[in-house]
Formats: sequence, C-alpha cells, structure tokens
Amino acid sequence: MYFVEVILPLSLAKTFTYKVSEAEFHFVKNGMRVVVPFGKSKMYTALIIDKHQNEPSLYEAKEIDQILDEKPIVTEFQIAHWQWIASYYMCAIGDVYRGAMPSALLLESETIISQKQSVVIDESLLSDEEFLIYQALQQQSSLRIQDITAILNKKNIFPVVQKLINKNILVLHEEVQELYKPKLVRYVRLHSQYDSNSGLSELLETLKSASKQREIVLTYFHLNAAEKKPISVKQLVEAANSTSSIVKALIEKEILEEYFIQEDRINFSGNAQEAALQLSVAQQQAYDQINERFESKEVCLLHGVTSSGKTEIYIKLIEEQIATGKQVVYLLPEIALTTQLVSRLRAYFGDKVGVYHSKYSNNERIELWKQVLEQSPKAQIVIGARSALFLPFSNLSLVIVDEEHEQTFKQVDPAPRYHARDAAIVLANMHKAKVLLGSATPSIESYFNAQSDKYGLVEITERYGNVQLPEIELVDLKDSYFRKKMTGHFSDSLIEAITTALSLGEQVILFQNRRGYSPIMECLSCGNVPQCQQCDVSLTYHKHKNQLRCHYCGYSMAKPTHCHSCSSIDLATKGFGTEQIEQELLTIFPNAKIGRMDQDTTRAKFGFEKIIDSFKNQEIEILVGTQMLAKGLDFNNVSLVGIMNADTMLYHPDFRAFERSFQMMTQVSGRSGRSEKRGKVVIQTYNPNHNTIQQVTNNDYIGMYKEQLYDRQIYKYPPYFRLVKLTLKHRDFDKLKEGAMWLYQVMSQNLALPVLGPEEPPISRIRNEYIRTILIKIPQSSSMGSAKKTIQKMLNSFEAVPQYRAIKGAINVDYY
Repeated sequence: MYFVEVILPLSLAKTFTYKVSEAEFHFVKNGMRVVVPFGKSKMYTALIIDKHQNEPSLYEAKEIDQILDEKPIVTEFQIAHWQWIASYYMCAIGDVYRGAMPSALLLESETIISQKQSVVIDESLLSDEEFLIYQALQQQSSLRIQDITAILNKKNIFPVVQKLINKNILVLHEEVQELYKPKLVRYVRLHSQYDSNSGLSELLETLKSASKQREIVLTYFHLNAAEKKPISVKQLVEAANSTSSIVKALIEKEILEEYFIQEDRINFSGNAQEAALQLSVAQQQAYDQINERFESKEVCLLHGVTSSGKTEIYIKLIEEQIATGKQVVYLLPEIALTTQLVSRLRAYFGDKVGVYHSKYSNNERIELWKQVLEQSPKAQIVIGARSALFLPFSNLSLVIVDEEHEQTFKQVDPAPRYHARDAAIVLANMHKAKVLLGSATPSIESYFNAQSDKYGLVEITERYGNVQLPEIELVDLKDSYFRKKMTGHFSDSLIEAITTALSLGEQVILFQNRRGYSPIMECLSCGNVPQCQQCDVSLTYHKHKNQLRCHYCGYSMAKPTHCHSCSSIDLATKGFGTEQIEQELLTIFPNAKIGRMDQDTTRAKFGFEKIIDSFKNQEIEILVGTQMLAKGLDFNNVSLVGIMNADTMLYHPDFRAFERSFQMMTQVSGRSGRSEKRGKVVIQTYNPNHNTIQQVTNNDYIGMYKEQLYDRQIYKYPPYFRLVKLTLKHRDFDKLKEGAMWLYQVMSQNLALPVLGPEEPPISRIRNEYIRTILIKIPQSSSMGSAKKTIQKMLNSFEAVPQYRAIKGAINVDYY
C-alpha cells in the first residue's frame, strides 16, 4: 500500500494521509499538488510533502482524486520554511500554505448543479423561483451556486435548490476548476491568397469603395515593411487611428486572418543602462564594510541617515549577485514604494526585475511564481511586499529588507501572523544567503542585535552629495491658538513656509496620519457622537462622499442632518484627517495644485503610480498624505515637509509609541531637501519640549535608543523579553469575560513568566465581537520553544471546555 502526506489549505495544524496507486506513488514528488476529497463532499487542492507506506491508524485513508502538476511547483526549501513559520508563530501549517500560494493555484471545489437527464418534468408543479432555475438549465447544461444567486437575486438559495433536488430534477456534483488562464494576444496577418503581386492589386481594387478598410490594409503593409515582426490588432488599430470593428470586418471578408500568441502579463520593454554605477566616497566605504561584515556575519544592519543613498549600495550588491546567476529578494514595507523603486532598478537591470504584491492579479502572480521556480532571468531580482518571501526560490544568495523598522512587515490578520524581517533571516539561513537590513531609523531590536554583535553594523552619517539634513522648526500650537495665529489647522509659520516654497516653484508634503475629513462628529447640545453599530469606535466623517464610515468593519451611513439622540441640528466635527487638510488648503491656496495620498485615493491597481508620477512630474505642488508618504520615497524638488500634529502619534496606548513617533517623524522629515538646497520641516505640536520631539529635531537616534532601552528593561519589553499576545473574541460579553479569566488563571499558575490580562483593548468590540487580550512575556534567556509548548497545551485544554469552545482565539507571537 502506498500513501502521500499532504497539507490542506484549511486552518488545520496537522497533515493528512491519502492513498495512491503504485504508479502514482512513483510519479508524484514532494511539492506537487493533488486534488483530494475532504469531509463529506468537498474537494481541495492539497500539497504533497511526503511519501510513505505507513497506513494511518486513526482513520481509513481516502484515495486522491487527481494529480494537478507534472513537476513540483513548491520547493523543499519552501516546505521547510513554512513548517518553521507554523511552529514559531504558533499557527496551522494549512494557514501558511493558504497564505503563501497565489489563490488561483489553490483550487477549491465549486458546487456545480445540472439537470437530471431522462426525467419528465411537469412545469406547472414548479414554483416561480424553481421554474427560473429550471428555465436557466434549458439554456446551459450546468450552473454554479453564484449563477443561481444572480438569477434569483437573493442570498439564501439553498432551500429552493434543495426542493428541486428532492423533486428529483437536479443533481449536484463537485468539480475542481483550473483558474489560471494564459494571456493570449490577438495578432493579424494577410490572407495567403493575397501574397502575390497580382493578389495585392486585386485586393486594393476590392477595397476601392471601403476607404476605412483600405486605410487599415495600407497601414498593415507600412508596419510590416518597417518592423518585420508580428502585428497585433491593438498596434494596427492605434497606428491607423481606426477601430477594431473595421479589423473584424476585414477578417470576416477573409482579407486578414487572426491568430493568437501567448504572452507574459508583466512585460518590461526598455534597455538596461550600460554605464556602471559610481558610488560616492561614503557609499563606497559602506559597501566595502558590508562585504567585510558578511565574511563573519549572516546579517548586517545598514544604518544610514535619510537620503544617504542606501538604494545605490543595494544596487551595487545586487549587481554582484546576479553576475553569478543568483537570485535576490528585495523586500519593501509598502506597495507605494515598489512603484518608485521598480523603475529605478529596471533602469539598471532591464527585464531581470520581477514584482510581487497583492495589487497584482492572480494570473500575474502565477506567472512570476513560475519564472522564479524555473530560475528564469526575468525574475532574478524580485521586489515585493512581505508575501514575496513565499516564492519558490532555489538559488537565493541575498535578501535586502529596506526600511526594516516598519510595522507593516508584521502580518496582523489572518494567520500566519509572521514578521517578514525575521522570517526573511530564517529563509536566508536555509539558503546559506546573506541578509542586509537597511533603515535610517532602525528598530530597537535590530540595533540592539547589532550592538550585541549578533548582526554586523555599518553606518552612514552624511547625506548623498553632502546635502545638509533639513532644518526643523517646532511650532507650539497652544501658543499659536492663544495668539490667534492659526488659520484652520495651519499655523502662520507653516502658511508662510508653504507660500515661500510655492513662489520658488518647489513642492510641499503635508503629513497627517489619519484619513477622512474628521474622526468625530459631535452634537453640541447633548454631546452625542455617532458610533458604529458593530464596533466600539466613533464613525469617521468623509466629506467627499458625505457619509460617516467605520474604518474597522466598513459600516457606513449618510451624514446626519440632526442629532439622532436629541434631534438638535447643532452638529460639529472634532479632529481632522487628510481630507480636511486638503479642503483647507484649497481655501488658503486656491491656485495651488493639491493632491492627496491615503487609502481612499489609492484603492485602484495603479492608484499609487498615478499619484507618485504626477507628483514627480510636478503636476501636483502640495501632496497631503498619511504614513504612505513617510517611507523611502525620493522626490528631488520637495523643499518643505509639514507635520500637522505630532501629538496624535506620541500619545498612543502602545509601548512602542515613542519609538514609532521618532521613526515616523524622522522618515517624513527625510523627504525634504534631497537635492542641493537645504530643506525645511515644520512640526506642529502642543508639547514642543517632549523628549521624542527634541530627539527628532536634533536627529538624535542614539539618545532615543538609549532612553527607550532603559524603559524596556524596567518594564520587561523587547528586546529583553519576547511577547506572545492571545486575543479572545466572542459575541457574548459575559461568556468571553468568564473564559478569558479562566485562561488567564491557568496560565499565571502554570507559567513562571509575567502574564498580563485579561485586558480590554482600546477598541474592545469589532464586528459585534467583544475582545479580550492576554499578554505573556518570555525573557530572552529562557527557551521560547518550551514556553510555547506549555501555552499550546493550555489553549488545547481551553478548547476542550465545552462552554468555551465557541470563543475564538488568535495567537500573535513577537507581537509588536
């Protein structure tokens, strides 16, 4: 008897055993996908991770349904890496598999419904809804569940379908469908009968009266003579300034014939630069030091001030690796950054650069997956957000994690809740590759590791081209409001600085880390604030759409005309977001061209590109944005950066608030004055003497690092302790409270570690589920593995208690 061990794309911690024939056993390899039955009638795409001949003792192994691949599409490195992620971050291997694969490679059965053949049906016995389904099945042989939903225009269609099954009219069968379709481009060529010269004259005679068709044919000859390569319909229509319906008419007349060629969706046309990259003295020094550190250390931290030219050093290191045919991964925290960086890297490396992130379609991601798997030169360098770690590398030699301090590298939901920087270091270790972490404001953990000689450290203290760091001006909002020196949310100093920059033709970035118009709308008579019905948060007012929205669950309502509590019409907005800043700018600077970059304006696939390009091409003079702006973007003409309110970041209920505020403000400030002229930063705050704001003003990273380290040691936080956070959710407040208390007591009794909780988080209800959190602190000196085993045992016993089974639990290891 022969068996395969598979992972299913479900939140299940264990693998499952399925039966195969001897021929299949010798054909399949680890990393190939198979379709397997699971449960009563479902089919899933499972991944083979082992072959053996040991029959499972607890259940009878089912047979696999079909084999999907001819060769493995997942490497042994990936399987080992996924198993590490599952064990370290305490999640199910099925979650990692589902998160790692492009969803089009994870086929799930879709219920297909068809009419039973050879059954006589009396149509008069059918209800209206049943008749609609029956009628649709006369037009096509089978329907999917979503097709029936569309036909009946209602969500709950199962009762109707069930009745038809009971009447012996319908049959169901589970069918796995292949989702990936190669991209086919339509080309045309001249019909063979017109190849000779006599044929050509005859053709032009035929088209004498059809001037538009004649125009297309002449354009075809012109292009064919010039390029001597296939001509696509799109190219022909554009060149002739015509429409595809005329091409269609020519195809129908058999003058042109169409054919299709398969193409990659992600195509780069352009040439790589021939000229070698010249590093400055400081860059060359850093580059040599990095190579030196790599001789003894696997990981090196590059701490270079903003605009010190870290990207050029990365390019030089990449050059070295790809010359030997190796693969390189370049991780970025934000999709907005990939936009700008891809064009910079493609200028050096041509079409050797592949991009991988969630704004790409499924088909585009599969193409890149295949290119990486086949070690195609088109994907030697992969740039991407954190998910790029999961690609099937087999020849990896360098991983670059840029802006390594960014919190977006940590996945919050759903599982696996991994940290891309830490997972990248483990992946590189498996491949015997090197890791370079780069940042102007490194995370305290990474800098601590560098100081304690775990990582190599290289520092650059000057900006590229000896450009000076920007001058930072603090504006005391308390004083400005008191002296009536404010226009809306703008102080006189900021307005004056913006006016000066605009008069010199320079650009301005304004930072406010909150989208929407205003986070609170309050009734001035009774103080009522409209709340989300499903979450414990106030609704954010979006003026553009004239509605109140919840940023947690998406609930929205039209802007109220009167208070829902006391019917007063005195409603006022409190606080401000990017949309309000944009509105105020339009009144203060009516002639300026103003753009906004936040989650609302960049939802479309090319949303980032459009805004970044128009800002780079100086079509936008003032750009207002959230933290998307704060990271490594490079604009030469920005001379002023304004931080609208520094306090919103500082007073956040989080042990990292000061570190994050320092990083955010320093990074935003770093967007200013990146060319010859010294830039300026205006920070508006109610507390200009706050330590963190003073550290930003003096660019004192070491001061911030030492102060935070001192606090972290006293209060048992990273880097001295590791944090494991348990989040419990349930719709019943009392049941959750009781369950959380039970789990907390068991943990504090059985773990000789600090356990805090059960705590209500700042937002204690989301989507109608109440939330409680428990925080476990594990010292660096003690074994993480044994502590996790104990925690897992307690969670298992918690799930075994019948009344707590309905409480949903999530584990976040290295919760940052």
